[in-house]
Amino acid sequence: MSIFPPDLEMAARLLIGDAEARGIKIATAESCTGGLVAGLLTEIAGSSAVVERGFVVYSNRAKEEMLHVPGDLLADFGAVSEPVARALAEGALQESRANLTVAITGIAGPGGGTGMKPVGLVHFASARENRAIRHEEHHFGDIGRDNVRMEAIRVALRMLHEGLVA
Repeated sequence: MSIFPPDLEMAARLLIGDAEARGIKIATAESCTGGLVAGLLTEIAGSSAVVERGFVVYSNRAKEEMLHVPGDLLADFGAVSEPVARALAEGALQESRANLTVAITGIAGPGGGTGMKPVGLVHFASARENRAIRHEEHHFGDIGRDNVRMEAIRVALRMLHEGLVA
């Protein structure tokens, strides 16, 4: 039995099928979701044809060491920021054999938020070979840790799917 809602499983199945049909490999770079997007994708039978790898980069050190996010970028903007999300997506593309990546960095709560970066703030970026990196910023609000993470998965799947056809 899956821990994921049926609508997310269906979205993952569609993504896997469409990516396989196009010969696209996917990698994830996840912070606040802790590998849940990669976990959902690998719930789908046959996902090995599409899922290249997943990076769980929860700490700043992991972001720097695994995906080469510059330390000064983290210091200047913080882990939960557009520049870091973009760097994560680009790093995942460079450090994998994937053609398409998604990166997620945010504050799921219940603590950790500030006035400038409240609980529920999540930055997303998607990178595809030879294309511009796409970014989205979402404010889900203080809806509970599990709900923030599930909403983040929804956005990540949509961005990956859009990256297939863009």
